[in-house]
Amino acid sequence: MLFNSYEFIFCFLPLAFACFYGLGRYGSRKLAIAFLSGASLFFYGWWNPAYLWVLVSSILFNYAVGGVLSGKRVLLYSIPKKAMVVAGISCNLLLLGYFKYANFALTSINFALESDLFIGTIILPLGISFFTFQQITFLIDSYKGETNEYNFLQYCLFVTFFPQLIAGPIVHHREMLPQFNTGTISRLNLGNLSVGVTIFTIGLFKKVVLSDSIAVYATPVFSAAENDVSLGFFTAWVGTLSYTLQIYFDFSGYSDMAIGLGWMFGILLPLNFNSPYKANNIIEFWKRWHITLSRFLKDYLYIPLGGNRKGQARRYFNLMATMLLGGLWHGAGWTFVIWGALHGLY
Repeated sequence: MLFNSYEFIFCFLPLAFACFYGLGRYGSRKLAIAFLSGASLFFYGWWNPAYLWVLVSSILFNYAVGGVLSGKRVLLYSIPKKAMVVAGISCNLLLLGYFKYANFALTSINFALESDLFIGTIILPLGISFFTFQQITFLIDSYKGETNEYNFLQYCLFVTFFPQLIAGPIVHHREMLPQFNTGTISRLNLGNLSVGVTIFTIGLFKKVVLSDSIAVYATPVFSAAENDVSLGFFTAWVGTLSYTLQIYFDFSGYSDMAIGLGWMFGILLPLNFNSPYKANNIIEFWKRWHITLSRFLKDYLYIPLGGNRKGQARRYFNLMATMLLGGLWHGAGWTFVIWGALHGLY
């Protein structure tokens, strides 16, 4: 279910909005949060109900492990916290690796060894990169003692909240979970509603009017190149620049719509884009483009690797490793590896 689809705008969103605030007013905040969690799971299952188990299993596993790491729950057998957090992160990465990178790895092995290994078609669950990274941060911060205890319904909504579930932003628990404990989350605020509708409309305009309109100039050019059709200089540049604008307005529009929807439900999501094409250099670009991903890579990969604290050579290595993994995060393919390496070099 896309944010710009008729079924979302005219059916799902009005019903979810009315029920959430209706339950908040005539029921309780806890009931409203439970409903919004269930509605978010329905939203995710609309794509393919068979893959709901991936999301639900991930939530149950990480909530349980996070509780043990934070000291709120005790296991029957004592396990060192460091071993627990390593195991928790590893399970998350294994799940992500299987669905997103197994076929890529197998294809690369077959090419290198001239083998014919095959594991069948693996369908990538929507948003798995987003909800996996989001929960990894929760585990790491639980290990560090930086999380508070939240009940399961709040944690479930933190992970599944439908505006940011599919395409981000990657929300940190400190930004979102405390909002669920306020007495105003399920009370309709006309100011928040007006801001939310405005931001959502701007995002919808970027997606439908700008991105989708520009796509008609980009798609034929890339299709021709894929089919080994020779392209002229002007045609190739029109396609390249059109695609540059298409992906920006598509992703920026979706991020705006997510933030706008969050405001409608009284939940503030972080800014994800800040005019990245106005950046003066690559470093500034990554502070403006997909801000929450850049923040995650900096805080949970670049800095733990040593950041810039261990000399210039180590700093360059850390930057390259971070951008290589950032490239792979965007997609399973050697083109993404090369793209990440180029950004690390720049």
